[in-house]
Amino acid sequence: MSRDNLNDLVAFITVAREQSFTRAAATLGVSQSALSHSMKALESRLGLRLLTRTTRRVSPTEAGERLLQALGPKLDEIKNELDAVLDLRDNPTGVVRVTATDYAITYLVWPKLEKFLPDYPDIQVELITDYGLTDIVAGRFDAGIRLGETVAQGMISVRISDDVRFAVVGSPDYFQRYPTPLHPRDLVAHRCINLRLPTHGGLYAWEFEKEGEELRVRVEGQTVFNNIFHVLDASVSGFGLAHVPEDLAAPLIAEGKLVRVLEDWCPYWDGYHLYYPSRRAPSRAFTLMVDALRYRR
Repeated sequence: MSRDNLNDLVAFITVAREQSFTRAAATLGVSQSALSHSMKALESRLGLRLLTRTTRRVSPTEAGERLLQALGPKLDEIKNELDAVLDLRDNPTGVVRVTATDYAITYLVWPKLEKFLPDYPDIQVELITDYGLTDIVAGRFDAGIRLGETVAQGMISVRISDDVRFAVVGSPDYFQRYPTPLHPRDLVAHRCINLRLPTHGGLYAWEFEKEGEELRVRVEGQTVFNNIFHVLDASVSGFGLAHVPEDLAAPLIAEGKLVRVLEDWCPYWDGYHLYYPSRRAPSRAFTLMVDALRYRR
C-alpha cells in the first residue's frame, strides 16, 4: 500500500468519526481543502462514495460505515503499538486526552499537572470540560474523571481526591429577601440556580441525606448554567441559592459573601476518580500522569 493510500485512509477515519471536515482538519493539522482532496482521491480510487455531505454534518455511507468499522480499530491498534515503541525512548512522550468537569480540572487536576508537566516536556495533556457521562471509548479519550459512584463498571478506577461534600449557599442580600430553608423540601419555594447536565438532557436534582433519609429535590429559578463557576458567581450576585462543592464556596463563606444553609443535610460523597478501560494498555506517559494525579492521604 502506498503512503498516500494510508494517509487517505487515516483522513477518512478521522472525518467519519468527527463527522466534520473542520474538526477533522484541526485534529490532523491539515487544511480543509487538502482534506477534501484526500477524500475525493480515495473515493475515486475505490469507485465508491464513502461520505455523505450536507450543510450541517458529514456522515459515512453504507460503504463508508463498513470501512470505518473494519479499519478504525486496526488503525487505533497501530497507533497504540507506535506509542508503545515511543515509550522505549529515554524521555516519555505522547498525548493524553482526559474529560472532566470544570471544577475537577481547576481544583484537582491542574494544580498537580502544573507541577508534573515541566518535568516531562514531551508529554502533552488535553483536558476537555464536560458535565456529561461521556463514553470515553467512543470519544477516544484516554481517561475520564468523575465522582466515584458514577464510574461505569468494568473500568479501572484511581482515586484522585478525598471525599467530596457539597454546600447550599446564598448571598446575604438574598437572605434579606427570603427566609432561611430549614429542610430540603423548603427549596421548592426558593429561587435556585440550576446546573444543566447534558447526558440526562435535564437539570441536576440536588441530592441530600440525613440519618438514612435520602432526598432529591428539583429546584427552580431564573438562571440555568452548564458551568459550576457561573452558578457560584450568580449566587454571589444574589440571584438565588446554589448547590456547589464545599471547597469552592468555602473562601466566599469566610469572606461573608455567601451564607451556608442545610449543612446537616449535605453528606460526603465518594471522591473524584480517574477511570479508563481495563483492556487498555497504558502508555508510559499515561501511567506517569495517573501517578501524579493519584490521591495520597
